[in-house]
Order: sequence, then structure tokens, then C-alpha cells
Amino acid sequence: MQSDRDNVRIRVPKTSELVADQIRAQIIRGELTEGDSLPPEGVLMTTLGVSRPTLREAFRILEAESLISVVRGSRSGARVHRPSTELVSRYAGYVLESQGTTIADLYAARLAIEPTVVRWLATAKGETPGMPKLKTVLKELGDMLANEQYDEFIDNIAYFHQVLVEATGNKTLSFMNRMLLNLARTHQNDYQRRHPRSTEERMKSIRAGFKSYDKLIGLIEKGEVEEAVAHWRLHLRNANETWAVRGEGERIVDSLHG
Repeated sequence: MQSDRDNVRIRVPKTSELVADQIRAQIIRGELTEGDSLPPEGVLMTTLGVSRPTLREAFRILEAESLISVVRGSRSGARVHRPSTELVSRYAGYVLESQGTTIADLYAARLAIEPTVVRWLATAKGETPGMPKLKTVLKELGDMLANEQYDEFIDNIAYFHQVLVEATGNKTLSFMNRMLLNLARTHQNDYQRRHPRSTEERMKSIRAGFKSYDKLIGLIEKGEVEEAVAHWRLHLRNANETWAVRGEGERIVDSLHG
């Protein structure tokens, strides 16, 4: 009697998949960059030794991954696109929403990430390659506050959080954080539409936020590790309470309305 293992068949990739693999690898390795055009179909068919239907099927695979775009009827070939953080982040958001991920879950994940990031930065006393950019973002927020550009300030809060994590140089955490920020921004925009605040309340919140950001940078540069971590954890908890009141925490994340 044959075992289940004996009945498992090895799937042989189709030629179109192998062609897509080859082009995808060139894009990932940087041999093909954003905006480059692939050779015309006739040239690729000869170079790769494949038929037109096979090549077009490979193109459809890469188009579905947003790695190329094809203008139908064009003789100039397909145009290359580098992998997009925004695109993958959006798709990851679809997965989280389909799993019933709540707003409370989302903010709990951010609370797990950012204090750890602050600990790393404060331990290094802010001497990381990404720290100057973070200070530049802080200065820009200060200018917005001074010029009473309150809407612009609010729009750039998420960017401060993004650059804070990027200042560590850890690409994995930075990617995960951008995904969380995208979902959080969608919720915050929706919350503000449903619960508008007075101009005075918004101004008070903005000033307090900037003061907190400025204090954080100061603690990081002084190497006050525990103080910096405690300060930022409190900042995030206060922010989380703001966005998760009145049953907001139980709402499912919305990945479709950015």
C-alpha cells in the first residue's frame, strides 16, 4: 500500500512562472529599476525562447504583483516598478481586517514597538544615522505650530512616528510600523469626522503633542534611557485612550478607506 507521502506529487512550474521569476529577480536585485522599460515582446521572446502567449502570461503575473505595468498595444514594452512598501502595507491591512483585528489590538502593537525603539535610540544617545532626519521633522512641526498651520501639523504626526522608528535603521520594524501607522491614520481621520473638536481643543492638543515630542528628543540625546521610555510609553497610552474611547477600541480596523 502506498503511503500518503508516496501520493504527493511535485508541482512543476509553468514556463510563464519561470519567466516571471527571472524578471522578478532582476527587479528585486536592482538590475531593473523604477521606470525602466523591458525590451519589446519580440526581443524578449527571442532572448528567452518562449512564445508570445507564455510571455504575456508572465506579464500578467508580474502586473498582478504591481512589479510592471503594460500599456496594451504599445510597442515600447512593459514599464518596471520597484516593490512598494505602501502596496504591501495595504495588502497586509486587508489581511488584518479580514481577521477581525480591532483598533485596540492595533494600538497595543504600536505600544509594544515604539518604547523599544526609544530605548535603542536613547541607549545610543541619539547617535544613529536616522536621528538628524527625526530632528528635522521636529523642527518642521515646530514651524507649523508657530505659523498656526494646525491641519498640516496633524497630517504630519504620523510621519514623526514613522521617522522615529526609521531612526533605528531597522528595516523590518520600520516596515511593520508603517503598516500600523497607515491603519491608525485611517481610524483617526474617521474618528475626527465623527467626533469633531473645537478649534481651542485642537490647539491645546497640538501644543501638548509638540511639547512631548520635543521632550522625547531631549531625553534621547541625553541618554536618559528609562526616563525616555517611561515618557514615551505614557505619551502613547494617553494617545491610545484618546482614539479608543466610547467603544472605539472594539471597532474593526478599516483597510479600504485610506
